[in-house]
Amino acid sequence: MKKIWKKTAVFAAALAAAEAGGSAYLYRRTMKRSNTDVERTMKMAGTDWNQYMPLLKERRERMMAQPHEDVYKHSCDGLRLHAIYLPNEEKAREKNRLVICFHGYTGQAASDFSGLSDYYLRNGYRILLVDQRAHGQSEGEYIGFGCLDRMDARAWIDWVIARCGEDVQIVLHGISMGASTVLMTGGLRLPGQVKGLISDCAFTSPKEVFTHVLHTMYHMPAFPMMQITDYVNRKKAGYGLDECNAAREVKKVKVPVLLIHGDADTFVPCRMCEEIEQNCACETTKLIIKGAAHAESYYKDMEAYEQAMTAFLEGVMK
Repeated sequence: MKKIWKKTAVFAAALAAAEAGGSAYLYRRTMKRSNTDVERTMKMAGTDWNQYMPLLKERRERMMAQPHEDVYKHSCDGLRLHAIYLPNEEKAREKNRLVICFHGYTGQAASDFSGLSDYYLRNGYRILLVDQRAHGQSEGEYIGFGCLDRMDARAWIDWVIARCGEDVQIVLHGISMGASTVLMTGGLRLPGQVKGLISDCAFTSPKEVFTHVLHTMYHMPAFPMMQITDYVNRKKAGYGLDECNAAREVKKVKVPVLLIHGDADTFVPCRMCEEIEQNCACETTKLIIKGAAHAESYYKDMEAYEQAMTAFLEGVMK
């Protein structure tokens, strides 16, 4: 009997060590800036971006040829944050409209919005391309996954009002992690200058998207790995992985929301968009692009995407 108990104890200890090791590995790969990798993220997301590279290159060059400036501000916890501001003065004089853009995980707004920038520039919008904390030129070691970034987004809104005037009309547009940031920001008390939110393939919470990835890509159970990762993240990054959930935060949103998602998204499943829509307390419009993988909706059906944006923006902007 003692031998059985001893073997059981050894097995349990080995299992616990394996779970702890797996959790540590998951945490280092996903939450720490120094270990994240753009190529790995793109491969996991499953979107073939090679087919769009000529268009992206052309539009990014056109965007960066516009007058622009690097701007900086500090977060509430002391990080130096970066953004690129495009005043678009020639076309933005008539109506003082501005979009604040939030990129996806391991991305940068200047890259993730190089395609969409064309729409905003030709329609007379000023653009603020935000590097979220621990991305691009913004400081930070731990990824915020929207939970921390929402407070940074609120600070950028104040920067825009101070820079562009009290009459500025603002829309927040985010892709993937940036979309979750936008929806979570919407749960805060926002100034009247914010007129609407555009969310492209948002996840509900870091915990739920990590659980989905563990199940579908690694064929691993989430328990107890997620519980261990959550505990470590609270200690190191200062927030829990389900502390802020976009599907809960939209219950407090008071401005109209446009939700966009691809029905072929295997990285952030379309059911998360449906859950967010069901919980929205505000006026909501939804666009599902058939055959679009993660963050691919704009490129898969540019006409439908831009038509949805135009209809939405004409409804919320003066």
